[in-house]
Amino acid sequence: MTLDTHELRHRPGAERTVQVTVPAPAGLATAVIGVPESEPLELNLRLECVSDGVLVTGTVSGHGAGECVRCLDEVEIEIDADVQELYLFPELRKLHGNDDEDLCELEGDLLDLEPAIRDAVVSTLPFAPLCGLDCPGLCAICGVHLADEPGHAHDVIDPRWSALEELFDEMKES
Repeated sequence: MTLDTHELRHRPGAERTVQVTVPAPAGLATAVIGVPESEPLELNLRLECVSDGVLVTGTVSGHGAGECVRCLDEVEIEIDADVQELYLFPELRKLHGNDDEDLCELEGDLLDLEPAIRDAVVSTLPFAPLCGLDCPGLCAICGVHLADEPGHAHDVIDPRWSALEELFDEMKES
């Protein structure tokens, strides 16, 4: 996901808009939800030349899929993330002596959008996605989907009372 900035280079105030659909890169996800690889992402960006580089602002939208953390059913979400990143001109970065590795740098006239898109999209993904706010989840004992069996229950005896249970069983037998 690279864009050419040749017409903006060293012309502070010059800008252009970019509206493009690109395939999602691999690994645009958390452990439970993400954007499937090659799923289309809509980019609506503004590239503006500033004194130190090119400022990219805009939005990324697409479709995400994953699993509900309570019941493991499929969850689908719409993603709409804001992007803002400054790509420094390489010669100005060296001139100012800024060696911070977290800063983005133009590679010639090209800028690589993938890290900025990754940061924007992954930070908007839900930490614990749910199929519904009222999702009851799965039974902790047998794994039954509780939404399918709302009255599901188990007779569980506290293990601290197991000796009494054995004594009760003996009394029933005799």
